[in-house]
Amino acid sequence: MQHLSKSSEPSRDQVWEMFDRIAHRYDTLNRILSGGIDIHWRQKLIQCLPFRPKLKLLDLATGTADILLTFCQAVPGIEHADGMDLSEKMLDIGRHKVQQARLQDVITLSTGDAGAIPAADNVYDAATISFGIRNVPSVSGCLGEMHRVLKPGGRALILEFSTPTNPIFRQAYFTYLRHVLPQIGAKLSGDSYAYRYLNQTIESFPSGQDFADLMIAAGFSNVRYTPLTLGIASIYQGDKR
Repeated sequence: MQHLSKSSEPSRDQVWEMFDRIAHRYDTLNRILSGGIDIHWRQKLIQCLPFRPKLKLLDLATGTADILLTFCQAVPGIEHADGMDLSEKMLDIGRHKVQQARLQDVITLSTGDAGAIPAADNVYDAATISFGIRNVPSVSGCLGEMHRVLKPGGRALILEFSTPTNPIFRQAYFTYLRHVLPQIGAKLSGDSYAYRYLNQTIESFPSGQDFADLMIAAGFSNVRYTPLTLGIASIYQGDKR
């Protein structure tokens, strides 16, 4: 199977409006459509954090704050964690979850664009984005902004869907993305477009060394990537000198 051409990609402009529409079912659908394996992926991401005292974290496209909640509940010594997103309805759900976890003194959720981060230079020890960089209008712009707000020695961590390298598994995976996932997503969320968008952006997005090269071009060093679950997702890691 071939990837979608660049011209057939859906627009990333105003994509936050789509997430506003599906916010009420987003967490439930994640568990169902991933078979719960997204929880395992988040645990893997924790292992890549730069462990140091009084850690300051930034999570972009934070959605309902699952990543930050996982981090703050599992990692001792996190001083503060900022989560930013453009979808206010996703953030509202995230704020409720943060309050339930009694972490409102540690986690702050606010409106913020991953392509123009409202933060000063050299602020964070780690900047993360999970299943969100695929949705930004400029991947290079987002990576550049992550590099800017990190302290020297800080680390960028990106968890994103990727393309399996095994041709037989890749064909089965793309069949699921193209035919099964959109139908289930549409029935459960009431939004048929959102889950067609998902499979189209996964197929057309750079993965593996192609994405690692974008991180290198943005100024990151020690860039590496780790495929997860036969390559359907990957963790990308890079440090700021």
